[in-house]
Amino acid sequence: MLASLPRPPTDTSRYGTFPQKSDLPAAPGAPVKDDGQQAAATTAKRGAPMPNYPSAPRHSGFVPSESSLPPSRGSLTAQHHRGRPSWCPPPAPQEAGARLYPLHALSVANIPNSSRGKTSARSSTIPTPEGLQGRRCKLLEEDSPMVQAGKRQRQRYVTKVGKCQVNLGNIQDKKRFLSDIFTTIVDLKYRWFLFVFMMCYVVTWVVFGFIYFLDAWVRGDIGHQGDPEWQACIENVDGFVSALLLSVESQRTIGYGTRMVTANCAEGVILLIAQSIVGSMIDAMMVGCMFVKISRPKKRAQTLIFSKNCVISRRDEKLCLMFRVGDLRDSHMVDAKIRAKLIKSRQTAEGEFIPLEQSELNLGYDTGEDRLFLVEPQIICHVINRHSPFWDMSAESLRREQFEIIIILEGIVEATGKWSGGGGGMTCQARTSYTEDEILWGYRFEPCMSLEKGAFQVDYSRFEMTFEVQTPAASAKELHELKELEQQEHSTLSLYWDHLLQPC
Repeated sequence: MLASLPRPPTDTSRYGTFPQKSDLPAAPGAPVKDDGQQAAATTAKRGAPMPNYPSAPRHSGFVPSESSLPPSRGSLTAQHHRGRPSWCPPPAPQEAGARLYPLHALSVANIPNSSRGKTSARSSTIPTPEGLQGRRCKLLEEDSPMVQAGKRQRQRYVTKVGKCQVNLGNIQDKKRFLSDIFTTIVDLKYRWFLFVFMMCYVVTWVVFGFIYFLDAWVRGDIGHQGDPEWQACIENVDGFVSALLLSVESQRTIGYGTRMVTANCAEGVILLIAQSIVGSMIDAMMVGCMFVKISRPKKRAQTLIFSKNCVISRRDEKLCLMFRVGDLRDSHMVDAKIRAKLIKSRQTAEGEFIPLEQSELNLGYDTGEDRLFLVEPQIICHVINRHSPFWDMSAESLRREQFEIIIILEGIVEATGKWSGGGGGMTCQARTSYTEDEILWGYRFEPCMSLEKGAFQVDYSRFEMTFEVQTPAASAKELHELKELEQQEHSTLSLYWDHLLQPC
C-alpha cells in the first residue's frame, strides 16, 4: 500500500511530509551526525516557516499538523476533489509549469518510474502516523462514489461496432421460428448454416439409399447378382454402399450407367420420382439461402466509419452536438439517411421508472439535412435548441449525466442494384453509439479534405483529429436567456437615448 503513494515534493524539508535521508554522499572530512542530531535537525527544519503555503483549515476541532499534509498529486479533476472527505487535509498546490488539460481529461502527475520506486522505498522504511493518515485519506478517495463510478465499466446498449447488447430469453412460443424457416436458416451463424446445408443433402442420400437397399433385398435382387435370367428391379446393387451410390447419382443427376432403376417394378419408378422432387426442393431452398447469406450487405457496414467522439461547440451562434461519418469505398451509398436516438432512463412524475427510454434527436429531418450524399466525410450536426434533450445541459452537468446516443446510418448498396433488375438494391445499416464520457465539450473536428491535382483529396488520417475552441461552459438555455437579457438591456438603453435626444 505504501508503494502506491504518489511522489512527494522535491524539497521535502519545506513540507515535512516524508522524512528522507540525503542521497548525496557525505563530503570527506565532514563530521558525521548521530541519530539524535539528525532528528533534532529534522525537527528544526519542520518547525521553520513554509513560504507561500496555505495553512490547513480547521475541521471540528481537529487541526492537522504540517507533517500530516499529503504530498502533491499533480492536477486532478474537480470531481476527484469533491470526493475527498471533509476532514482530510487539502492537497498541496500544483508545481509551477504544470500542464493544463481539458475538462474531459483526467490528468495525473507525470512521475518517472525510477523516482517513484526510490520514494516508495524511502517512505516505507519509516511508518510514521502522518503516513498512516495520508494513506487513510488516499484509500477513502479511491473508495469515493465518484472515483468508483469512473472505474466501473459502462454497459452499452449498442457497441461501437454496431452490435446490440440485448439478449432475448424465456421465449415460450418457439414454433414461430419454424414458420419462417427461410429467415431462420439465413440468420444462423456460418458454422451452423454450413452444418444444416450439408446435413440436408447427407440425410436425404442416406434415407433414399436405405430405401433402395431395402427394396432390392426384399425383391431378391441382391441374391441373384450375375443371373442373366433374373429380371431385377434395381440392377447392380449388391449392398448398402452400392445403394447409397445409386441414391447420390440419382439425386445429383450424375448417371454413371452401372446402377439404375429398371421398369420391372413400379415402386422403383415412384421412388426415383420422389427423390428427384425432394432433391429439387432442397437445391432451391439451400442454394437460395446460401446466395442470400453471402450477398447480404451486412458486411458493407464495415467500411462505413464513425468518429470515436462527439464534440460540442458553437456553430452559427448556436450550441451544436456534432460527429463525423465517412465511407471508405468508391462505390457510394445510394439514398443514405441518418438518424439518432437518445437512450436514457428516467422517472415520471407519477413515480414510474422507464428504463432505457428512447427519444429522437433531430439531425435535420425538417430541412432534409439528414439525407446525405456520402462521397466525402460529413460532419453531422444536432442543434441544441429548446426541443433538444440537451437544452439545459452544461459542461459541468454533462459529467453527472448517464445516457447513450445511438447513431443509425441507412442506405442502399450501389453494387447490389443489378441483382434486383437495376431498379434498386439491398439496404445496408451501420450503427454506433456514444456515451457521456465520449463527448468533448469545446472541441471541433479538423478538416480532412484538400484540393490536389484537380481533384479533392480526403486524408482519413485526420478523420478523428479535433482541436479545442473557445466555447462557453453554460448550457444552451442559459446562453439563450443571457442573449435575451442583453437584447432587453440594449433596447432599454436605446429608448432612453432616444428620449434624451427628443427636443423639449
